[in-house]
Amino acid sequence: MPPLKQAAKHTSVEIVAVVGGMAPQKQQRLLHKHPEIIVATPGRLWDLISEKEEHVSQLDQLRFLVIDEADRMVEQGHFQELSSILDLIHISGDSGNEEEKQTKKTLQKFIFSATLTLPKSFRQKGRERTISKGDVLVSLMDKVGLQKNSCKVIDVTNKRGTVETLTETKILCSIEEKDLYLYYFLCRYPGRTLVFSNTVDCVRRLGSLFRLLNFDPWVLHASMQQRQRLKNLDRFKSNARGLLLATDVAARGLDIPSVEHVIHYQVPKDPDLYIHRSGRTARASREGLSVVLVAPQEAGSYKKIMKSLNSGNELNSFPVDVAFMSSIKKRITLAKKVDKEEFKFRRKKSRNDWVLSSAKAMDIEVDEDLLEDLGDVQERKQQQGKLKQMKAELSSLLKAPLIPLGFSGKYPTKSGALIIPGMKPEIRCEDDKKGAIEDARRKERKKGET
Repeated sequence: MPPLKQAAKHTSVEIVAVVGGMAPQKQQRLLHKHPEIIVATPGRLWDLISEKEEHVSQLDQLRFLVIDEADRMVEQGHFQELSSILDLIHISGDSGNEEEKQTKKTLQKFIFSATLTLPKSFRQKGRERTISKGDVLVSLMDKVGLQKNSCKVIDVTNKRGTVETLTETKILCSIEEKDLYLYYFLCRYPGRTLVFSNTVDCVRRLGSLFRLLNFDPWVLHASMQQRQRLKNLDRFKSNARGLLLATDVAARGLDIPSVEHVIHYQVPKDPDLYIHRSGRTARASREGLSVVLVAPQEAGSYKKIMKSLNSGNELNSFPVDVAFMSSIKKRITLAKKVDKEEFKFRRKKSRNDWVLSSAKAMDIEVDEDLLEDLGDVQERKQQQGKLKQMKAELSSLLKAPLIPLGFSGKYPTKSGALIIPGMKPEIRCEDDKKGAIEDARRKERKKGET
């Protein structure tokens, strides 16, 4: 949406976004201005069409139809609203007599996706079924109403599906060690970082844990209101060292400038998600880094991705200095204890508050047996004192520098160009070290000659 507005900045073209999770009344007011371009999510657009909103109901006046992330349309059970919209467009295109059909302006249709030419996998009746990229395209053409003999397919993707400026790596570790390696990476390589998890619960847990570790993470998942999602995105964009913890709701459709790192905290379920997640970095010819944390239980999903995108070849291992792991483990272990104690109390109190408020609304007395035991005053004081002591110990640990002063924050990439702004570059590659030594020797020889 912002790139479109930027492109139309010096024109009279009006652009309006129509999305769910925001007040429909405001969007309707904007539609009354009859904008030339509407960027919409299928659900909200279908709601407005169903309510006979005039501007979006005039489908016979449609000149251009653009569908992004089109490959998701072939997934069974997804985007019923979009199918309904397409059916209406086809009906409006076929309506009228022959003379009216001839005078109607031609509707051009465009379908886009970064993973359009990848084979798709589905589970049907407990079995996994794969359809080829040719079948995917045929299915899409049928759904969108494209004539096979009058459309063009332009494939600009490479065999790997990811851009050349992206450096892809892995870290093999147990599930219990993932927090350690994520903390290690965030401390040692500061920069705008997007961390992907498969579930909302995992995102919430990481958010709570890394706040205790003195990070300032923002979260993004489907259970949040749209307004809060947009607010967190804006905060992430405005911070050069921002940390966003997200589910795959952030894997598509987001254009966040200068995301330096993408961390797959949990291995995605299929190659499509891996490509879309990794595609949040290394955009617009910039370099970027993708790191997958792979636990033994996730080996199947990881191998499936490598087989589809990398001919079965393994990703390079991301270099980790294990000398820091002992200190990191102390911090993570203590932070988890604090988080567990706080969560236990919050959960009990939250449940009690819900029971009491519900009873008050129904004007009934509450049986104390229904309430969680929070302990007496003395017990709560002891718990608070214990928690305060653990927090003080954690604070003391976090004040001690983990990474040596002067460390550049640089990591191996395709060209070695990704360096944290304002910090001196660090030579990590053995060939670079040899080259630097040779340069120093040449300078010494020149000094001797003069």
